[in-house]
Amino acid sequence: MPRGRYSLHDLHDHTPLGEEHFHCAPGPSGWRYVSQTTSPSGDHLGSVDLALDELGRPIRLELHAASWQVRGAALEGVTWVRADPTGAHATEGNVRAHAFAGASPAFLIAMTRLLRLTPDSPTTRVRVVTFTDPVLAPRTVDQSWALVNSEAHATDNGPLTVDEYQVSALDTGEQHAVHIAGDVVLAAPGIELEHLETPPSPRPSGPPPRTAPDASPPYTL
Repeated sequence: MPRGRYSLHDLHDHTPLGEEHFHCAPGPSGWRYVSQTTSPSGDHLGSVDLALDELGRPIRLELHAASWQVRGAALEGVTWVRADPTGAHATEGNVRAHAFAGASPAFLIAMTRLLRLTPDSPTTRVRVVTFTDPVLAPRTVDQSWALVNSEAHATDNGPLTVDEYQVSALDTGEQHAVHIAGDVVLAAPGIELEHLETPPSPRPSGPPPRTAPDASPPYTL
């Protein structure tokens, strides 16, 4: 079970935004990531709880930030409920999209488990609903993903495969690189891996299974 800490930075001026303390693990029916985010001063900022099924689809998402809350799942695309800090109002959204996205490294790992790209795969276009900090406002964006390099590195625990993805924002044309080993992000825009207690879990190989496991989200939207 990988467990560690990421540092988060502003994408433009690299101002420290805080840290994300995480643990994640594959299971018999998919993969789960849980984290707590703190400010540079150590104050609690929010949390992420993301569970994927065997196909890489989000069967449960729960985000907390600045007293806002989002719960979501793959349902007729992706569906979510966003609640305000008072808890008095909640709004539901649904978009014909492939996945969720956001500031957490969890969403980058989730996308790789959904796409299962190889260096021979064509560039793949995806639509995601991203939740922007600090109020978790939803925004639908189109991206393209390509696995441009996959290289094995020798470690004390055996070979470690590092994958380099090129991710493009199709509305602006902006491109950036994401480096991932198994289910741990090594480096990405605004994200640096600072500490890792245990090795990454291997990424799934080959195409995803044709049928989803008998599992359903543990709550009703």
